Amino acid sequence: MKTILVPIDISNPDPDGTALGLARGLAATEGGKIVLLSVIEQVPDFVAAHIPPDFHDKVLSETAARLEEIAGQHGLADNTEIVVRDGHPSTKILEYAGAIGADMIVIASHDPAPIDYLLGSVAARVARHAHCSVLIVRKRES
Repeated sequence: MKTILVPIDISNPDPDGTALGLARGLAATEGGKIVLLSVIEQVPDFVAAHIPPDFHDKVLSETAARLEEIAGQHGLADNTEIVVRDGHPSTKILEYAGAIGADMIVIASHDPAPIDYLLGSVAARVARHAHCSVLIVRKRES
């Protein structure tokens, strides 16, 4: 595993660090690198008209700073790339995985909610459509 992509939802970032720990272990055994990716969903135009013009740039920089902080908290600061993209999460995760030639995607997921059975979760869409291995890590129950 030379390149491991770990998508992080900043609003719910793998609280116990299980996905990040697994990615770190895989990268260490193979001498690979970890890419932390966060995808910012685009704001609808009718909402964008009511927010300050620099809001988007601020969200991008704050998200990148938060990813740096998460990387540091989990001992990933040295061999980790930080990436922030705009768009639909599953689509951008898959596009970026293809662009960097990811060998594996390690993604945290929650237990499915009723709406997930109708719409599907990001992790499910990534697993279904990825052209590399995908490890879905469930949140540990206390």
